[in-house]
Amino acid sequence: MSNDDTRVGHINRVTGFGRDIALFAARMAKRHGWRLLMLFVCIGLPLALFGELAEDVHASETFGFDQPILLAAHALASAGLDRLFIAVTDAGYLYGVVPFDIVLVLALLFARRRRETVFAIFAIVGSALLNLVAKHAFLRARPSLWQSIVHANGTSFPSGHAMGSATLALVLVLLAWPTRWRWPVAAVAVVFVLLVGFSRVYLGVHYPSDILGGWAAAAVWTFGVYGLVFNGSLRPWRRPDAPDDGT
Repeated sequence: MSNDDTRVGHINRVTGFGRDIALFAARMAKRHGWRLLMLFVCIGLPLALFGELAEDVHASETFGFDQPILLAAHALASAGLDRLFIAVTDAGYLYGVVPFDIVLVLALLFARRRRETVFAIFAIVGSALLNLVAKHAFLRARPSLWQSIVHANGTSFPSGHAMGSATLALVLVLLAWPTRWRWPVAAVAVVFVLLVGFSRVYLGVHYPSDILGGWAAAAVWTFGVYGLVFNGSLRPWRRPDAPDDGT
């Protein structure tokens, strides 16, 4: 066999392999396109955002948007807003999110929604543990542009309030998605999460990048747990009249 024949045979094999890959990719896109899109949007993008933030925080680099946003939020300060955002920040963790987490898990347990209970427990508890590990890993100091009117312990990245409130919000939205309450729950969840995040910036105890990091980590963890518990399906729900067999 001549060198030309060998070269042509090699090209044909490569071309055939490439065609097989293209056909396989097309079949995958046709069959699982929406799942791949949701995987990219719900996990891929937040993971990339958290990775970018974490890399810069680990290298002790600053973010150009952090200080201007903090100063702009502080310029809004008033006695009325102080009271409002102290209440919001309290609701965003110890006096709101944590009790609601407990009530939600107990309600799902008593309703015998087994997978939903497992999902909520793993999402909420895992998110809290992940936040603790991340804070100890990055050891980022909190902002010190002014004396805050609230006391905040520990390190700054990622924000525990942002991560905890976002995790609870996502859990509620995912559980409510098969019902007619999906959009009302989603709307309330978004407003609550944004208010909690802004309250931490307004009070000067977190950088905006801490808030973004908390939201991103919450999204990656919660959607990941949801996919694992429900076998990778983003539509695991049963019909309202279907029995709960625990599967």
